[in-house]
Amino acid sequence: MKNDKQIWFKKIPSVDGLLLDPSISALFADYPRSLVLKAIRLVLDGIRAKLIKEDMLVAADFEIKEITQRIIQKVELISRPNLRHVINATGVVVHTNLGRSILAEAVINRLETIGGGYSNLEYDLSQGKRGSRYSHVEDLLIELTSAEAAMVVNNNAAAVLAALDTLAKGREVIVSRGQLVEIGGSFRIPDVMGKSGAKLVEVGTTNKTHLHDYEEAINLETGILLKVHTSNFQIIGFTHEVALSEMVKLGRAHGIPVMEDLGSGSLVDFSKYGLTKEPTVKDVLKEGADLVTFSGDKLLGGPQAGIILGKKELVSAIKKNQLCRALRIDKLTLVALEETLRLYRDEKTLMETIPTLKMICQPFDLINKKGKRLLQMLDEVIPLNFSITILDGFSKVGGGALPSMELSSCLLGLAPGRLSTGFMASWLRAYNPPIIVRVEKETVLLDMRTVQEKEIVILGQAIKELAELV
Repeated sequence: MKNDKQIWFKKIPSVDGLLLDPSISALFADYPRSLVLKAIRLVLDGIRAKLIKEDMLVAADFEIKEITQRIIQKVELISRPNLRHVINATGVVVHTNLGRSILAEAVINRLETIGGGYSNLEYDLSQGKRGSRYSHVEDLLIELTSAEAAMVVNNNAAAVLAALDTLAKGREVIVSRGQLVEIGGSFRIPDVMGKSGAKLVEVGTTNKTHLHDYEEAINLETGILLKVHTSNFQIIGFTHEVALSEMVKLGRAHGIPVMEDLGSGSLVDFSKYGLTKEPTVKDVLKEGADLVTFSGDKLLGGPQAGIILGKKELVSAIKKNQLCRALRIDKLTLVALEETLRLYRDEKTLMETIPTLKMICQPFDLINKKGKRLLQMLDEVIPLNFSITILDGFSKVGGGALPSMELSSCLLGLAPGRLSTGFMASWLRAYNPPIIVRVEKETVLLDMRTVQEKEIVILGQAIKELAELV
């Protein structure tokens, strides 16, 4: 067998020989030579590895036509960008793993303009000298929320970190035990606080915290009273938490600032659209919070950013913190945030111009129409690999926001036939563009709430190809 393998090793074509093959040399018109060489070596290394590992050899593995075809496929595969557009058919609107919020068309257009040229990022056009990057969004944030001052860092965890490092480093921060949440990627509020140098003081119990718990914990070392909005979970039943207005009154009496981390902060009152009431940023500021922090890429519907609003003297102090240079946002994030905020000026068109808000508030009838349109495209599909049904179901807001709220939706279900649910979900993920679904009760589900209009045709084609697999 060893001698047989030596014969097969000799049959493996050389790199130079493959480079002369017309189908390989044709690749140089579209791909760099280095990338083609990499693909050749990967394919040949794969053949050698198979020879070493396996006793059963297939002659077709050594045919030039078969090898060149593999090389072409490998070139296409390794030339793809790692960060790719995918179709979100999961029904989770603010999907953390899929890039959270979709940016508005107006934002995309501005990104192209600013990203393709120079800008006045830190240049004051009126004075002809260095300016502040924060000024591009500060006025808009003040206008939309009535805050005294505003600044922006690269995400909400950074916003909390910068605020606590500035105002409570080496001092105590009092927070309810029921609010010590874990956010995405195993990042926990106590850990973020620890990195800031602040000392965590837990009060109350998991399900009940009273005003006197805060009052009894206050001493000369207290730097901040912190309220964390539990936007990614809910405790129900025998519960009690202290209202922000009560905390503000207590803070004023002791000269201690009150800060609220809203997490998925919103500028829109969702109860106007028949959905669960969620405190808005403006509401929190109106109740007297000295500082508010929240994300720019969740319910706001913009890019990843951490927004800090509040009293002018507190925000000014945070701006001077050297830590903020390490946490600052770049010009593309800044322009995306600015343009998103500009859209909030027109409440009449807001639900149509910001994709996240549009998907969250989209009525069932419109989603159902998308489902029926997709189903009509699949009329001629023969139900051997799977059967197709239209189902009523529920979507989620996602991103740690409004965890208990279910949004009525229309789902396209693929029930197993010759193909299993696992195979179908995997095959759809490997499609170009990848289609991300959810699997429930042995059915592949495509939730039409998060499928964009322009993606319906792609879904139809993908499902037809899946149905034709043998």
